[in-house]
Amino acid sequence: MEWDFNTFYEWAQKHLKLELHAYKEKQLQRRINTVMGQAGATSLADYSKLIQRDPIVREEFLDYITINVTDFFRNKELFDNFEELLVSRLAPQFGPLKIWSAACSTGAEPYSLAMIVHKHNLSLKENILGTDLDETVLSQARESVYTEFELKNLPLLEKKEYFRQSDKKYVLDRRIRQNVTFKKHDLLRDSFGKDYHAIICRNVTIYFKTEVKNDLYQRFSDALVPGGLLFTGATETIYRPEQFGLKKVASFIYEKM
Repeated sequence: MEWDFNTFYEWAQKHLKLELHAYKEKQLQRRINTVMGQAGATSLADYSKLIQRDPIVREEFLDYITINVTDFFRNKELFDNFEELLVSRLAPQFGPLKIWSAACSTGAEPYSLAMIVHKHNLSLKENILGTDLDETVLSQARESVYTEFELKNLPLLEKKEYFRQSDKKYVLDRRIRQNVTFKKHDLLRDSFGKDYHAIICRNVTIYFKTEVKNDLYQRFSDALVPGGLLFTGATETIYRPEQFGLKKVASFIYEKM
């Protein structure tokens, strides 16, 4: 039987616990077709079988489709650029830093930032704030237990320094955990804080309509101090950032003017 997208959505709901019916349909179907082609599958039925038997294909699918799959130092080259700006520009300019990781999922992103803070002995004005709409992933973030896949961008020495291996899982060191606070927050409904020196919101706005994205970029800009940085995802270029009071300083990194 030839599968249609609805059949695939039902399969994903049953086997992957994904509610694909909730996503914007045209965008979602384009993304499924793209990642399916990259995996070498020619039909949705074949792709579902490939996802089930190949854990790498499964992780690539989840990483591409959902916003709740994350890993430490995602897009390592971009994160290295952000680390350099954090250390060479923000810390000397502002001293103790106030940082927000928005839509942080299971916490790999704010914990990556906390590892940078620890590595360079930076000061924090208050704990790094990690927020997400989903209480389930926030609970996982607080537990701070991760898989080998989520640590794939970490050098072996850092993995050994910051994690304790327990069976096939990795438990994050308390030195890093103690510098991050998590709370529930809805980007579309809740108010934003103020006077942040850095805001990281990555691989989230791609799911929203243009007018919603633009509103978020303006609100992020308003939440930054002048000279603060906004770090977006690797597919989230802000066109005409000056309309939001921002200017591009590196790939997917923007400074509040």
